[in-house]
Formats: sequence, C-alpha cells, structure tokens
Amino acid sequence: MSLVNFSGQNVVEFTITGFDHLPHHKLMGAVILLAYCLAVLGSAANICVISTDRRLHRPMYLLICNLALVDIMFTTSASTTMISVLLAGDKTISYHSCLSRVYIYHLGDITECLALSLMALDRTVAISEPLRYDTILTNQRVFILIVVSWLIGIGCIGKLIYTADQLPYCQPVIKYVFCDYAAIIRAACVDPEPYWLLPSFMALWLLAGHFPLIVLSYGKLVFTVLRLPNTEKGGRTFRTVISHFVPVASYYAPKLVSVLLTRVGVTLNLTERNALLIISTLVPPLINPTVYCLQNKEIRGVLLRVLRRSPVVPSKD
Repeated sequence: MSLVNFSGQNVVEFTITGFDHLPHHKLMGAVILLAYCLAVLGSAANICVISTDRRLHRPMYLLICNLALVDIMFTTSASTTMISVLLAGDKTISYHSCLSRVYIYHLGDITECLALSLMALDRTVAISEPLRYDTILTNQRVFILIVVSWLIGIGCIGKLIYTADQLPYCQPVIKYVFCDYAAIIRAACVDPEPYWLLPSFMALWLLAGHFPLIVLSYGKLVFTVLRLPNTEKGGRTFRTVISHFVPVASYYAPKLVSVLLTRVGVTLNLTERNALLIISTLVPPLINPTVYCLQNKEIRGVLLRVLRRSPVVPSKD
C-alpha cells in the first residue's frame, strides 16, 4: 500500500450529509439524545457504584467497570456528532476533530469486543472452575488483561489513523452520519480498495476469531448449567448466563448482518448502512448497563440503598 505524503490540509472541515435525505430530523435527534443520555447515565452509575464500594473490587466487577468506560467512549464519539447535526443543525466538523473521533470510535469498537471476550472468560472460569476461580482470576491478572486489551486497540487503530492522515482529501463531504474510517477513506482522492486491507484483517480477527470463542464459551456454560441438579440456584445461574449473552448478541448482530448480506450478494444502500451504524453505536451501550445492573444482585443492592437514603431535614424548632 503506497501512502501519499499529504496531511490533508486542503480540507479544513468536513460536511456530514448522511441525514440530508431523511425526514423528521428533530424527532430522530431527540431519540438519539435520549438513548445516549440513558447509556451514559447507566454506564456512569455502574462505574460509580463499583469504584466506591470496596466489596465490589473483584475481577468480574473490574471487567464490568471496564466495559462501562468503553461504552461511554464508544457511543460519545459518534452520538455527539449525530446530535449536533440533527438538533443543532451544525453539519460541519473540522478535519482534526473528525480524525480524532474516528480514532476514539474505532478504539471503542475494538476494546468493546475484547472486553466482551474477557467477560466471557470470567464467566467460563467462574462456572466451570468455581473452587479455583479466586486463584485463576485475580484482580492483578484481570487488570493486566484489561491494559493489554487497550494497548492492542491503541496500536491497531493508531495504524489506521496514521494511514488516513496521509491521504489527500479533495471532497469535504462525508456521506455517513458520523466520522468513521470508511467515511473518510471514501472522501479521499484515492482508490479506496487498497485501504480496506488492514480493516478487513481486523474485522476477520474480531468476527471469525473472537465471536466463535465467545459463543463456544457461553455454549459450554449452558451445557455445564444444564447438567447441574434442577435447583433454584441452577435456574438462576442459567438466567444469568443467558442475560450475559444479550450484550454479545447486541454488539455482533449488526456486524454479522452486514457481512452475511454482503456474502449472499445483497448490496446495502446508504440509508441501510447508516441505520446499521446507528444501531451498532447506540444499542450495545444502552443494553450493557441495563443487563449488568439489573441482573447483578450486588450492584442492584448498592443502587437501591443509595436511592432509599433520604436527606435529613433539619428541624425548625
């Protein structure tokens, strides 16, 4: 792949046109704003509860906290652009701001995948090896795994951004609903085909590598739980396993739909591609805190205690 030694300074800003042909901009913007606020609020609540309660400083909760941080970063990078376009009517974004959002968005995307893989590993060890769980997965080991996952994401996405920053941009128009790698590559004055190679390898690694391992992990968990005696605890564990697979399905479903439709020869138009982008950006961060908060007895208990705590009103006597 030959890079053009050009910093893109001939384009000072981009214009987001992905919503131009759609009606009801204000309504769509209000829905996205509501979903974004709920996602950030839920993730922030999980982070606050886990960080302030020392009883929750355990491997599983460190992973939930990491996922919540990734969710905030992932959805903020795209949602704020869409909200600005739809509600404020500001369709322009500076070149460097767009590039930084591309970096944050894809960093969040890849670290979300790695975070889900780590959580699948945690649940597999917890249910398959309950007596050895505390020795296999310690806080220190989980923290190292989290740091490694972030370093992998930073390195991979850094290479993409470096590639994109070297290209000449002669058309300041982005036909998608926010800044991502595909959008800015298509805005460059080059043949985009050679620049899909690295993203394709990364997508193959995520979809063909991590997703089957996660599915096999949860399949093993279901098999293990079904072999347990038919007790209330076994049923509760089974419901927990199924609920933990919901975030995995919400993250991978839009990606798998896009890949499978492409493989069978279905070409998605711009509106359909943008719809999948919006779903993949908003739905997982909205579902994750709901699942890990409502389905987790300890986090739910801490939140209920906080909500029940009423301020003391001073006496007027």
